[in-house]
Amino acid sequence: MRVDIVTIFPDYFGSHAAGEGPLGVSLIGKAGGRGDIDFRVHDLRGWATDVHNTVDDSPFGGGPGMVMKPDVWGDALDAVAGDSADPGGTARLIVPTPSGQPFTQDLAASYAAERHLVFACGRYEGIDSRVPAEVRTRMAVDEVSIGDYVLAGGEAAVAVMLEAVCRLLPGVLGNEQSAADDSFGAGAGKMRGLLEGPVYTRPRSWRGIEVPPVLLSGDHGAIARWRRDEALRRTAEVRPDLVTSLAADPDGLDARDREVLAEAGFHFA
Repeated sequence: MRVDIVTIFPDYFGSHAAGEGPLGVSLIGKAGGRGDIDFRVHDLRGWATDVHNTVDDSPFGGGPGMVMKPDVWGDALDAVAGDSADPGGTARLIVPTPSGQPFTQDLAASYAAERHLVFACGRYEGIDSRVPAEVRTRMAVDEVSIGDYVLAGGEAAVAVMLEAVCRLLPGVLGNEQSAADDSFGAGAGKMRGLLEGPVYTRPRSWRGIEVPPVLLSGDHGAIARWRRDEALRRTAEVRPDLVTSLAADPDGLDARDREVLAEAGFHFA
C-alpha cells in the first residue's frame, strides 16, 4: 500500500528513517521499513505561490478564522494523486473533518483493501469546500470524522486512522487472529458487534486478585462462553447502543445472551 499525507506540519509525523513519530515506530514502522507500506509526507506549503507560502485566506461571507485555499490544495492533490504508483486504478482521498461520516472498523477494513490512500490534513476552519467536490469528479473522496469533537487540525485524526488501517494489512501484526478478535472486528464471528471483554496473563495471582478460574480450566467451550458473557456485560454497560443493534437482529443474540444481558440490567424493547 502507498500512503500519501499532505500537511502544513510534516514534522508531526516524524522521521520514518529514524524510527520516530507515528509512521516510524511499533509494528507499523517495521512494516514501512520492510517496504510493505510506502509512506510519503508532503508539505502543503510547497505548492503555495507567494513569498510568504500562504495557504489560507479569510472566508467569503465573513466569520471567524481562516479557510485553506483551493488553488494550493488543488495543485498539491493533482501532484500527489497524479503521481500514483498504482497502475491498476486511482487513489482514494480521505479528508478528516468533524462534519464527515463516522470512522468505523468496517471503514478501516475497506481502506486496508485499497492500494493508494491520500490524506489531506486540514487546519483553521477547514479546506475550501470546492476542493473535495472537484476532486470527487476524478477519484473517490471520503470526508471522515473520528469523533464528535473538534481538533486543531487533521494530523491527529490521520494518525488514528492510519493506526487502525495499517494494522489490518497482511503481515503487519505478528498474529493475524489478533485483528479478527478485536472489538468491532470484521472477523470476530460470534463476538461481532461486541466490545472485547477482560484479558489476563501471568502471574495467576497479582496483589490478591486471581485470574478467573474458568480461564485455567482447559475447557475451551466454557472459556468461549465466559468470554462472550463478559463481552456482553461490558457492551451493555459501556455501549448499550451496540446491544440494541444486536437485539434487533433475529440471529444476533441467543437465549443465553439475553439472560446475561437481562442480569446486567439491559431492557429489551
